[in-house]
Amino acid sequence: MEGLNDFIKILKEHWRFRQQLLKLAKADLIKTYRGAALGWAWAIIKPVVQIFVYWFGFQIGLRTSKVVNGYPFFLWLIAGQVPWFYMNDMLTAGTESIRKYSYLVTKMKFPVSTIPTFVSISKMTINLLLMVIVMILYVCFGFSPTIYWLQLIFYILISFGFWTTWGLLGALLAAISKDFANLVKSFVSFLFWFSGILWNPDTVKVIWLRKLLRLNPITYLVTGFRDCLINKVWFWEKPSRLLYFLIAWGAMLIMALWAYRKVRKDIPDVL
Repeated sequence: MEGLNDFIKILKEHWRFRQQLLKLAKADLIKTYRGAALGWAWAIIKPVVQIFVYWFGFQIGLRTSKVVNGYPFFLWLIAGQVPWFYMNDMLTAGTESIRKYSYLVTKMKFPVSTIPTFVSISKMTINLLLMVIVMILYVCFGFSPTIYWLQLIFYILISFGFWTTWGLLGALLAAISKDFANLVKSFVSFLFWFSGILWNPDTVKVIWLRKLLRLNPITYLVTGFRDCLINKVWFWEKPSRLLYFLIAWGAMLIMALWAYRKVRKDIPDVL
């Protein structure tokens, strides 16, 4: 019952401060690119450079397959890598969000549960812009939109929900201990290479390893975006993978509620 009460309290805090959340998300976006000569252009330049580096390394350097399920390797690559940019931001900036905006807790008594949410909104806004660019690129390459593109909305929503939940859990723990944020940062590269963003996890021949990869929420989301744009597979055609993802999300929510109940009163003093 305590967990349910905490969940209801968090929802009420979000509803009460819903207007402030949007304003703070906008302020976070402005703050991120303030002072740079190119300003908002960096929101596009940075991911484009990363995509080019991996494309060049795999297709030109390692000479990997040029076609994946009838699509150029470049299109296959961006279908998975662009969603990862948001996940990466939440693993890093989301985890450090409460410490970054500590003044909201110590000076303004702002609800601590809402801080990771407006940071998540800020990062997702940039990612939505990148996804629009991805769809435009598909059309430019001669691949018209299909009905499967509609479920991009589904994957965007569950990605936002999952990583906002992570933001709450990670930010609460990182607020108590800086070591947790450093630990998460040290695992980001591992998660990137382990999650099938640059390779297809379904091609792994070792059965137990392939099953283990399917339990990875990041793998599920990345594969989901590719199912929309390339594989033409509905999310309900893979019920077991969706179930694994929902179980992982539920477990994370329970841990986030537990952390919220245990540490929220101590955070102002720690910060």
